[in-house]
Amino acid sequence: MLIWIPVDGNDEENSIITTLDELKAWALVEFNDGVVEKIEFSEQRESQDRFVEFIVVKNRYENTMEFMQEGMMVLVARYQESIEEIMESFKFKELDELGI
Repeated sequence: MLIWIPVDGNDEENSIITTLDELKAWALVEFNDGVVEKIEFSEQRESQDRFVEFIVVKNRYENTMEFMQEGMMVLVARYQESIEEIMESFKFKELDELGI
């Protein structure tokens, strides 16, 4: 499955989640069978040949209607900041789901 995370840079080791207004890059995480298989960074959120199922945002006050209209489930990080922390929490269903 594919997951978007707005981050403050394009370095897997040092990037942290940021608000949609302040993002510098998008991290596209490929996550399968409880394992992060690949992380790609891009400045633009491009349409993919495959369906992106989730987006993780920094707080519940983000404008996420666009993502919901595209069929993505919006998840909110509670305290997690790094991609590694977010994906560990995703694995154990510790991220909050944002509904309409």
